[in-house]
Amino acid sequence: MTTPDPQRPRPGSDILRTALRRNIGAMAGGTLLMGLYQAGETAFPIALGLIVEHTMRDRGPGALGLSIAALAVIITTVSLSWRFGMRVLQKANTTEAHRWRVKVAACGLQPVARDVDLKSGEVLTIATEDADQTADIIEVVPLLISSLVAVVIAALALGLADIRLGLLVIVGTVAIMSILSVLSQRIGSSTREQQARVARAGAKVADLITGLRPLHGFGGNHAAFRSYRRVSTEAKHQAITVAKVNGAYAGTALALNAVLAGAVTLTAGWLAFDGRIDIGELVMAVGLAQFIMEPLKLFSEMPKYVMIARASAERMALVLTAPPVTVPGSQRPAAGEGLEIDGVRHGALRRLKFQVAAGEFVAIAAYQPRAAADLAAILSAEVPPDAYEGVVRVGGQEFADLSIEALRAHLLVNPYDGEIFAGTLRTNIDPSGTSRLVPEAVEASLLTDVVALHPEGLDYGVRDRGANLSGGQRQRLSLARALAADTDVLVLHDPTTAVDAVTEQLVARGVAQLRRGRTTVVITSSPALLDAADRVLVLDDGVITAEDTHRNLLATDEEYCAAVAR
Repeated sequence: MTTPDPQRPRPGSDILRTALRRNIGAMAGGTLLMGLYQAGETAFPIALGLIVEHTMRDRGPGALGLSIAALAVIITTVSLSWRFGMRVLQKANTTEAHRWRVKVAACGLQPVARDVDLKSGEVLTIATEDADQTADIIEVVPLLISSLVAVVIAALALGLADIRLGLLVIVGTVAIMSILSVLSQRIGSSTREQQARVARAGAKVADLITGLRPLHGFGGNHAAFRSYRRVSTEAKHQAITVAKVNGAYAGTALALNAVLAGAVTLTAGWLAFDGRIDIGELVMAVGLAQFIMEPLKLFSEMPKYVMIARASAERMALVLTAPPVTVPGSQRPAAGEGLEIDGVRHGALRRLKFQVAAGEFVAIAAYQPRAAADLAAILSAEVPPDAYEGVVRVGGQEFADLSIEALRAHLLVNPYDGEIFAGTLRTNIDPSGTSRLVPEAVEASLLTDVVALHPEGLDYGVRDRGANLSGGQRQRLSLARALAADTDVLVLHDPTTAVDAVTEQLVARGVAQLRRGRTTVVITSSPALLDAADRVLVLDDGVITAEDTHRNLLATDEEYCAAVAR
């Protein structure tokens, strides 16, 4: 086990430094305005003390008018500086939170997955709550500095009246911050754990919503609910722990601030009673003792918010600094070449080997669903090339040598459970709006009945996950999207399992016709698709055991006949 380098900055700290660095201008302006606000707030009790002292010597109306004007200037300064200072800081905060949300989302949407042990629901929480809490550092630092300005001005003003009052404020503030900094460490660790548990609960409920229909189908909804309730209860208990720590922190801060304010007030009273400060200075000291409670409270809360921002930044770093699961190459596949699987061993696949010529329509009848899923995962590049034995070539190039963008543009694998997104039929079929084959894809996938059923046609609204579509309609919509992409090589995994036999026959003909001259591989047990293929490869026990046309295999292979006949 290696000891981490203590000099190496932690990724969470790097994120906070980046946020501070690119908002330095807004923070400087906000700090100036908020410092002016705090200076004005501090000047108010000082001005009251000076007014009392002045008017006691000169009781004329001119002195009273001058005092009122001075207070009006202070009040106006306080009001405007707060208004514009918070506007500047909150705009910078909101903009910075947006930047981190986009950055985390971009990492999750990159074509090469990152090696991070987080579910999609956890990444969602990081991209929202953690991004917002990290950006809070933009407001925290200026408020910390401005509240420090108020404490310093108050200490100087009291020190001018009597050095003991100024020293009392300085020493008391240092003592308060030392005590609270220890408590803030506990808040940081508790907050990190709470955020992790809330994220896990979010991921769990996202998974359950995705699988709600099958859960109801086999009666697993009650067990799933108990599972979510357990995770949510853990998050609740941790949230209560964090609330207790925050409550202890806030109570301690308030008590310490009150003790300091009381000490300043009592000391000022004793000095006035002893004749060492005059009545105006006493008024100023009492006023500052009451006022200093607010900046001290703000000042003492800042370590807590800093620790929360740091905890959120460290969770974001889990996503942003995670290495890719593979380092893709830079080559591009050549057009007019086919697909080759050479000695691939992974999961249920055992030295799998076959070739698909350019322009050929090949069906793979996989007797074991696990083998079909493993093959689809490898072809879709979900499994990095260094995670399996053997070589996969497309367009004459090995997967490991291809850039992931070029691979995805050349070869498309359409999974059997393709996601349907909120939008319209058209945006689901052609998300980029650039396909020239939308009408042909709709016809080949037999989605024409869905389009004709609604007056809006292709602009018919689709709910999230296709909630307003049947299972067969969702599957045909996913197939239409794959066909409209018009890639050089298309791999379909069980594209017709949710449709009836008649529809399946028509879909098989439509796919074969639309993909004529383009390389197409269908992993299926559908007799209609197997019959439409140029040839069929039988995948049994991880290897190809037979190869012929569908009808020849039916006539000569009893096991094949039993596996695919319906």
